[in-house]
Amino acid sequence: MLNPTAPQPVLTADQVLQDDCDYVVQTYKRPPFLLTRGEGVHVYDSEGRAYLDWVAGIAVNALGYGDPGLTAAIQNASAGLIHTSNLYYTAPQAELAKQLVEKSFADRVFFTNSGTEANEGALKFARKAAYEKGRHDQTEIVCFSGAFHGRTLGSLSITPKDKYQKPFHPLLSGVKVAEFNDLDSARAAIDERTAAVIVEPIQGEGGIHAATREFLAGLRALCDQVGAVLIFDEVQCGMGRSGKLWAHQHSGVTPDIMTLAKPLAGGLPIGAILMTEAVASAMHVGEHGSTFAGGPLVTSVAAHILERVSQPEFLEHVSAVGDYLQERLSEINSPLIRAVRGRGLMVALELTVEVGPLVEAGYQNGLLLVNAGTHIVRFVPPLVIDKAHVDTLVEKLSTMLSAI
Repeated sequence: MLNPTAPQPVLTADQVLQDDCDYVVQTYKRPPFLLTRGEGVHVYDSEGRAYLDWVAGIAVNALGYGDPGLTAAIQNASAGLIHTSNLYYTAPQAELAKQLVEKSFADRVFFTNSGTEANEGALKFARKAAYEKGRHDQTEIVCFSGAFHGRTLGSLSITPKDKYQKPFHPLLSGVKVAEFNDLDSARAAIDERTAAVIVEPIQGEGGIHAATREFLAGLRALCDQVGAVLIFDEVQCGMGRSGKLWAHQHSGVTPDIMTLAKPLAGGLPIGAILMTEAVASAMHVGEHGSTFAGGPLVTSVAAHILERVSQPEFLEHVSAVGDYLQERLSEINSPLIRAVRGRGLMVALELTVEVGPLVEAGYQNGLLLVNAGTHIVRFVPPLVIDKAHVDTLVEKLSTMLSAI
């Protein structure tokens, strides 16, 4: 019998990497080091090397690492109920839903476990809203070039990138792809058969491209004309990353559905579908569900994150440091830089060459970097990063670009 109090063997980094190679499905390309802990906006590997983190677990770790408030929230939540399923009421789920509604356009919330699940659910809800009105032929979905909405079959169907889609055909039928930020293209795609139009107010994986105010307003008008549901995917750009709590607030346009995930619970798995009463009223008992979603532990932690991130001074910090990041990146004197763009702490550095070597060089220079496509470095750091960290980044990037 195992003794839980007995000291457990400590594996070396090489052993862990070998076990991963031997036993984990190899769908990820990872650098050859083992991360073991984090503090503030730095993570450390098993050899004690520090890395300034400009990835944040892919726009997830809004409060960085070792945040005392987040740690306390997790500890307190773990002392209570961890899981009950959605067969029963729990206070943390109801409280988080109330907070999300009070801080957004929405009337109701459905919880999921991830962003791709949230987008899958949003598509179902949109089709059901049309079905409830007796419009059984109103089933088509309109998405946009450059979009990324997830990797399950439904969300993959509205992620129009051949590299992701081709091996998994046939995908969801009834999907039309229009050009992002091109209202004429959208107008040609949206008609009486359109159940939903889904768009990211700021595209993440697509290269950090913000939708214009005119484009989003035009989509709103087109959806109203044909009775379609407008879905804003804020899985990556929401929860304060743009400098406002919700990225669509920059445009003044509100959706019928908004999907959330990544930073909502500080690294614990959660997603959310926020919607109007008109959409929610189309869904009835047993028509959608999840065993794990919205559990008491994760929603308790998410309530803490939401309260912190939604504070005006927190959002002002994100805007100020994000502006400073763009300014400093624009000052780098390198012929390899094609463009700098973004909003808040969601910033792109577009190069004339592939960025893989720059990401690899980052590891040697104590930086965690991530790409968005082949020619773009995407900066989505913890939202608590400050200007001194930006200065460190720019100094190292300048040297690395010169070497390339």
